[in-house]
Amino acid sequence: MDVSGAVLARSFAAEVVEPLLDRVFPGLSYATARLGSGSDVLGLDDTMSRDHDWGCRLTLLVEDGAPVPRIIEVLERELPQTFQGRPVRFPVTWDAARTHNVETATVRDFAVGRLGVDPLGGLSVVDWLSLTGQSVLEITAGPVFTDRTTTLARCRQALRWYPPDVERYVLAAGWKRLAQQMPFVGRTAERGDELGSRLLCAELAADVVSLAFTLSRRWQPYAKWRGTVFATLPVAARLDLRRVVAASGWKEREQALAEAAEALLDVQRQRGLPTPARAVTPFWDRPYRTIDEEVVRGLLAEIADPEIRRLPPAGSVEQWVGCVDVLSHAGRRASLRDAYERWD
Repeated sequence: MDVSGAVLARSFAAEVVEPLLDRVFPGLSYATARLGSGSDVLGLDDTMSRDHDWGCRLTLLVEDGAPVPRIIEVLERELPQTFQGRPVRFPVTWDAARTHNVETATVRDFAVGRLGVDPLGGLSVVDWLSLTGQSVLEITAGPVFTDRTTTLARCRQALRWYPPDVERYVLAAGWKRLAQQMPFVGRTAERGDELGSRLLCAELAADVVSLAFTLSRRWQPYAKWRGTVFATLPVAARLDLRRVVAASGWKEREQALAEAAEALLDVQRQRGLPTPARAVTPFWDRPYRTIDEEVVRGLLAEIADPEIRRLPPAGSVEQWVGCVDVLSHAGRRASLRDAYERWD
């Protein structure tokens, strides 16, 4: 690929969009960036990425009260047909119209459209739990080229990471998920269900990855790029997840899981979070292992917020919802808030 999407967006902003805005809307407080959806927002686009939703895309954000419809109208009328030999107007998967793809909105509306909640107004416990890592990355991961607003940087800073009590709750839920299924790796295999054992190992490996992101204080992208970004975490080199899913015998797979759990607990210890001596303990009198319940109990015991303390250790919506059509839709995710309100 001769140019990345982010580099193309930067040039498009500097050479075309910003001069046009400065001429037609002098004094307008705006930000240009490459935010939202697309592998190029994460800096991971390649030649294959060009087959859809790739090209002269840009995010244009303004302050509350700015004339958004008028700005969109001017862009549609004034933008050139091509830029650097690429079409400026082209259809995308969510809009078949051949129009420009300078997504224009107020900072607040853009954030709500991605998150389902307003980070500029302050996020409640349930707001935080209704977020996905991908939804946050669509606001915080991409490059900002020019920012004359007073709200975009504040919005991105507000989404930097969970508050301490929410983080402990999400971590506890992650460990709980491991504890609930780890003993079945051996149990299923010893009953002759090798496929079932391997499927469990794959699920547990995914839970280890999610826990690694949380302990690293990094937002987790959606499935396509999860493994790629996971490999950049400092702890990743200590987690032999290939052995978890590919070892021929269940005992070796369980051992790899146990070693991964101890490595993650070590990261938790280094973070100054409550940590028992060991992550893994025998499962009753059976020849299997699981996560020591003290790992979960210690994290939950340090949570002071009564709103969180009343919740079962289910975690964020990403930890108990698996449907892509729900997790990727801000409005549907927001509707899950009712579940947290009803739990006791």
